[in-house]
Amino acid sequence: MGFVREFREFALKGNLVDIAVAFVMGGAFGKVVSTFTEKMVAPLIGLLTGGTNFYDKKLVLRSAVEEVVDPSGKVVVSNGGEVAIEWGAFVTVVIDFIIVAFVMFLIIKALNAMKKKQENVSEIAPTISKTDELLTEIRDALKSKAD
Repeated sequence: MGFVREFREFALKGNLVDIAVAFVMGGAFGKVVSTFTEKMVAPLIGLLTGGTNFYDKKLVLRSAVEEVVDPSGKVVVSNGGEVAIEWGAFVTVVIDFIIVAFVMFLIIKALNAMKKKQENVSEIAPTISKTDELLTEIRDALKSKAD
């Protein structure tokens, strides 16, 4: 029973739940960024480059070869798929990464600024007014006379 209880405590810790929520939010954010890049940024880049679909850009190393069969049914040339470097897709994913990294930078920067602001507020010691200081001295003097 100790193992189950220990696992439950681990699973219900705030950090693990926070990580799970962050993971789900990150997946959703990744889809938003991918759609933004594919449907908004890529068409603008395509417009600037002459209306071509930037995502489909590739460098073909070997063209696809269709299967050739002689009249007897023997395969003379086997089917060969296209071999290509799909650099347009790669650049699109790099743009996605840069957008996600920039947004994460802004979020972390904002969180650090809020933490620093909280630390500065907690570091400021409460100032005692002159009246409170005098009353404290009077109290301490009366205590020492009573002892």
